Amino acid sequence: MLGGAHNFAVDREIALQIDRMMPGLRAGARVNRAFLGRAVRFMADQGVRQFLDIGSGIPTVSNVHEVAQAVDPECRVVYVDRDPIAVAHSELMLADNDRAAIVRADMRDVEGILNSPQARRLLDFDQPVGLLMMLMLHWIPDEWEPAGLVARYRDALPAGSYLAASHVSADHVGSRMHRAAEMIKESGSRDQLTVRTHAGVLALFDGFDLVEPGLVGCGEWRPSGPADVSDEPMMNMLLYAGVGRKP
Repeated sequence: MLGGAHNFAVDREIALQIDRMMPGLRAGARVNRAFLGRAVRFMADQGVRQFLDIGSGIPTVSNVHEVAQAVDPECRVVYVDRDPIAVAHSELMLADNDRAAIVRADMRDVEGILNSPQARRLLDFDQPVGLLMMLMLHWIPDEWEPAGLVARYRDALPAGSYLAASHVSADHVGSRMHRAAEMIKESGSRDQLTVRTHAGVLALFDGFDLVEPGLVGCGEWRPSGPADVSDEPMMNMLLYAGVGRKP
């Protein structure tokens, strides 16, 4: 959706099918990527110098370490993904960067991630951490208790840490989003989309104080210019996005 080359035929086919159903979805993907950059820069401006990116995926443009280290080259980043190909690509990309690393793990293995050699080397859990869960929590079904999963990460982080997350919305393009979820289900993917309302996504930030402007459409979270928003207003609301601070 971002126009990069690091992807696979099966993913491109599903993306094309969903894009035909929801024209402009590529703009929504771009808006989410722009939010990631703004969230990382915001946290860095608050003094955060270490980041944990859960579900980082195959490397693409404007990765967390690129954004953070542009603010301060001393920033440290640990990426997490369970896909072996995404991890292999990331290891190659990060080979010359001693302040960034990737862990191959399922996001539900909280203790394994936090106690991994990469996290022990790069993260100091006595200092604030910027936790990122971009387009991740809608892959966690309700029966897996996503709020409880986020809480396990939250409880391991010190005061002054931040959570930035984006999540598909059921409130603005609900029927089409539910059809997209059905399409993903029919594709046989082991990952299934769970569409949530504003209240459902807000619950995932329990224990964090949302910074202004709160939980809003992705394109509405502190846009800094035209590149941060879509010309199609609905695409700015396709995803909810927010940043919360642990008091």
